[in-house]
Amino acid sequence: MIRNYFKTACRSLKRNKGFTFLNILGLTIGLAVCLLIVFYVLDETSYDRYNSNGKRIYRVNTDTKFNTSVTSSANTAPKVAEALRLNFPEIEKTVRLLPDEGVRFQKGDELVVEKNALYCDPTVFDIFTLPMLEGDPHTALTEPHTVVISERMAEKYFNTTHVLGRVLVRVGDNNRNSNLKITGVIKDLPVQSHFEADVLESMISDPLASNENLAAIFPFHTYLLLKPHTDHKALEAKFPAFLKKYLDFIEEMEKQGDYIKLNLTPLFDIHLQSNRSNELGANGNIQYIYIYSGVALFILLLACINFMNLSTAHSANRAKEVGVRKVLGSSRMGLVLQFISESMLMSFFATVAAILLAWALLPFFNQISGKTLALTSSTFVWLLPAITGITLVVGLLAGSYPAFFLSAFMPVKVLKGKTAAGIKGNGLRSLLVIFQFSISIFLIIGTLIIYNQLNYMQHKSLGFNRKQVLLVKQMNVLNKQANVFKQEMLNLPGVTSATLSSFMPTAHRRWSNYVTANNNVHQTEFWPVDEDYLRTLNISLDNGRDFNPALSSDSSAVIINQTAARSMGFAGDAIDKTIAYGTNQKQYHIIGVVKDFNFNSLRDNITPVVLTMTTPFERKKQGDGPDVLAIKLNTGELPVLMSLIEKKWKAFSKDQAFDYSFMDEDFDGLYRAEQRTGKIAILFTTLAIFIACLGLFGLAAYTAEQRTREIGIRKVLGANVADLVTMLAANFMKLVFIAFLVAVPLAWLFMNKWLQGFAYRESISWWVFITAGLGAFLLALVTIISQFIRAAIVNPVQSLKVE
Repeated sequence: MIRNYFKTACRSLKRNKGFTFLNILGLTIGLAVCLLIVFYVLDETSYDRYNSNGKRIYRVNTDTKFNTSVTSSANTAPKVAEALRLNFPEIEKTVRLLPDEGVRFQKGDELVVEKNALYCDPTVFDIFTLPMLEGDPHTALTEPHTVVISERMAEKYFNTTHVLGRVLVRVGDNNRNSNLKITGVIKDLPVQSHFEADVLESMISDPLASNENLAAIFPFHTYLLLKPHTDHKALEAKFPAFLKKYLDFIEEMEKQGDYIKLNLTPLFDIHLQSNRSNELGANGNIQYIYIYSGVALFILLLACINFMNLSTAHSANRAKEVGVRKVLGSSRMGLVLQFISESMLMSFFATVAAILLAWALLPFFNQISGKTLALTSSTFVWLLPAITGITLVVGLLAGSYPAFFLSAFMPVKVLKGKTAAGIKGNGLRSLLVIFQFSISIFLIIGTLIIYNQLNYMQHKSLGFNRKQVLLVKQMNVLNKQANVFKQEMLNLPGVTSATLSSFMPTAHRRWSNYVTANNNVHQTEFWPVDEDYLRTLNISLDNGRDFNPALSSDSSAVIINQTAARSMGFAGDAIDKTIAYGTNQKQYHIIGVVKDFNFNSLRDNITPVVLTMTTPFERKKQGDGPDVLAIKLNTGELPVLMSLIEKKWKAFSKDQAFDYSFMDEDFDGLYRAEQRTGKIAILFTTLAIFIACLGLFGLAAYTAEQRTREIGIRKVLGANVADLVTMLAANFMKLVFIAFLVAVPLAWLFMNKWLQGFAYRESISWWVFITAGLGAFLLALVTIISQFIRAAIVNPVQSLKVE
């Protein structure tokens, strides 16, 4: 019996090739989009799952408030890890990670910068799952000047993973090199890790590790391995008393409304639910997971609705078939099973086609989403059962309504030609069209708002000029020659100015510290810069003057931004006021106030910043040369100038690769997640609209078929084609208009909430809704008008013959 159903279904689908193609096409696109989003969501939610103890690992965070400065950091002070372990028996082990930014290693005659280097406590192997190919994880990092590297790193430097006992030459500033003994090789970390690590250096080698102060600096990423069945919330509740035990000034801070707090983030929540300062890597956003999952569900529903509409549109052609079958003795259940089998068959074909389409689109999807998704053997472990499930669920979901609708035809009425009246005869189909276009209009509005916000961010005045600013990285390679190289750049035609500093408005590096002003402690950024910083970046002075290296007094001078002046109580006039900084409370006098400039993402408000001038001598004494040379360009011959700059770099650095970027590109990188979201939104919106139009196409065809006799009679009575098309299209336009009214408030609420995540944002303009509405109306009109024109131009004699 079942075999007969499917044999009949195959014949029916083959006989109606156009209907079959459109139905399978809609389902294929909907399922392919769902699969792509499922791949994306599974990838995002699998971060850090490779850790066998992942459910017991927590990161310690630090929240602080000093006057108006509030920070939420993923870091802690050096001694927090040890103090927590000694005070709380619930903690089994602790580990600290400290990024070693821009560390360089000797590779033959070449100097190679490694960006994924971390100082680690020896317990890193007890907490994280880092399978070791060579070496003993219990002793690998217990000695100073030892290092564990990834297999990728071993192949890169030695062309083999058997490197135990060999030496890596670490090249420091001012040629202070050190030999690191390789004591272990670990497997490459999975891509789904919230931090990257190719080099794990012994923490004992870093001087910060021995800092005794619990509150002065917060550079370390601290992780806890809790004992089984420990309630981390109960442990977290004990932290305030713990801090008061070690910091006697906490109670005084709390009286003034300030605080220092510690809290915990579960390891599995870090990637999607943590957006603190100083994260170890670029995290995702759980909101986008919800958005993409919702879009996947909606598009799948659109595909199923499209299937229903196309099936009911085809019902007029099959009404007599149903009537004849019933007269010959077919039961309603038999007819239902027949139509369900057709739906299942199309669902199966669509599912297979969707897998192939998703596989073909995967490289393109990876490009716009920034992922490296791939179909692997492990993928098919869950994909093959999913195919069966999808075929059954979608087949039943999409085919049930047409099956019960068609099987309900009464034989006598059908054979007399009295099938259901068009669009007016079925409110459910009207609701389906409204639902489809509500989603489509919602997606159009959302996409327009996303791109409007991106355009706003790209063109907003940031308080500095990022255009045509070249950033030459790794300047500390040049040591004492850094300032000489800067002067060489200034002599090149097309270079207007240049500045040396470790801190750029579009860079990730920040130095947050504390200063005393007006007898209060204030948290602020503290940036060493040179005398050309403001001029090169076009940062405007609101009051006072710029640094002058000819004045010896400027060695203890600072320039602050307007936000710092307000928070320190100097809003009226900050010039010549003093602030104190450092453990020795060195006095600095304020010589200028710059207008506020955005040095963080536009998601965040501008915070206080203090600029201090450092001379070449001071940089040498500190042993930490500037990382970046920002060069302001003004030339139409950029390739020629870039060639000259690279040539100069090679002459100065010899073995160091020329590492550079442009400031506007770095700025755009701050909003890469939003840019990817915009591209994905365009892709999904286009597909959703296409599927919705297929459904509308089907309903228009259904209506045209059901009103054939009416059209013929009206033409006989003198109606022209334009009148008939207008009459037929009016009901559909009403449905699209209702969909517009439903979608607009929902889109406004949802997108307004999304915009709340940006401190600086564009308001939602009325033209966004008008554009989305007009676009939906035009698409709907173009979709249905072809069907109605074809029905209206048929000879009325032929139309009446149908009856």
